[in-house]
Amino acid sequence: MNKPISIFKYIGIVLITLAVSCQQKQNNQGRETENGKENRIADNQHHSVSLTQSQVEALGIEMGKIPRKNLVSTIEANGVLEVPPQNEAKVTAIIGANVKSIQVIEGDQVKKGQALAYIHHPDLIKLQTEYLHDWSQLKFLEKDLERKKKLFEAEVGSGQDFQKVESEYNAMESKVKGLASQLKLLGVNAQEIQKKGPVETMAISSPIAGYIKEVKIKTGQYVAPQDNMFEVVNIEHIHADLMVFEKDVFKVKKGQKVRFRVETAPGEDLMAEIYAVGKSFEQAPKAVHIHAEIENKKGLLIPGMYVKGRVLVGESQQMALPEEAVVREGEKYYVFSGEKKEGQWLFSRHEILPGIRDNGWLEVNLINPGDSSQNFVMNKAYYLLAEMKKGEGGHHH
Repeated sequence: MNKPISIFKYIGIVLITLAVSCQQKQNNQGRETENGKENRIADNQHHSVSLTQSQVEALGIEMGKIPRKNLVSTIEANGVLEVPPQNEAKVTAIIGANVKSIQVIEGDQVKKGQALAYIHHPDLIKLQTEYLHDWSQLKFLEKDLERKKKLFEAEVGSGQDFQKVESEYNAMESKVKGLASQLKLLGVNAQEIQKKGPVETMAISSPIAGYIKEVKIKTGQYVAPQDNMFEVVNIEHIHADLMVFEKDVFKVKKGQKVRFRVETAPGEDLMAEIYAVGKSFEQAPKAVHIHAEIENKKGLLIPGMYVKGRVLVGESQQMALPEEAVVREGEKYYVFSGEKKEGQWLFSRHEILPGIRDNGWLEVNLINPGDSSQNFVMNKAYYLLAEMKKGEGGHHH
């Protein structure tokens, strides 16, 4: 009988031991969970720094509750200023010749048809002389045709003679019209040279109104028909040609506003409205072109000028602080709460997740949402961070 009793005692001892062990494990896990929670709260607040009332006043530190602001969500869109193809022109001579004189310099404003330069060359005289010769021949054939026509109709002349002269007249008429068209392209009026004879120089005229972007010739230089002599640009319809990355393309649409800046208007925000969104991707980087019409043109806007902008894609009300109330350290962002105790201000650091940036304000998402009821620093956050770092290793509390 004694042996079974000892077995039951042994089993009881084992069960009690297991129960105690489980309870200890649960208690340890509870303490670890509580410690983890305390550590997370400590991580959120991290460090503190104290200042006197006079220091706070001297620095101009402002305090307040985190307000809710209407913030506009934006996406990055950088690019250059451009003009439509029809507002930019490259001017050539059409015919090979030498530059006799140049009438403009870069930056000059010009009208459509205004002379930019004058050219001269024996070939120009030859073309005019050929025209005058053939024009005279045409006049002769015209009279001969009238005479032969009358003879033919009177049955005095042969029909063959009449048809031959008519054929010669039509061929010469076509040739004269062709030469007159060539002279017109060169800016020479055929009727004028019929009256006054050949001109020695011919004007190179601007095909559009605008500004001289570039002068590519020098006096005396020979220019071939295909040589680019001038570049003229009309900036009246200058627009922003921007690139939007693949990940943001679905947010962009016609009619949205773009806020951007250029170097020639420092500190000025220019606004534009999207009127076209590209339908194909550029490969390096993978992005889509968008085109925006500039609404408030300011400063000197020149095609090719770099543009740094953001597309305004949506508006929402969020908790936000001025950007100078937020500091960044490494990959983390922080704000400071403040509490006055016995004439001293204690400023504590809180980690946040930043959101929308808009016009000097930043959306603030506190790691510990319960902290939102506190008073927060509205400016000078970088000074507080610097003071706090001075005290690292022996924090001010």
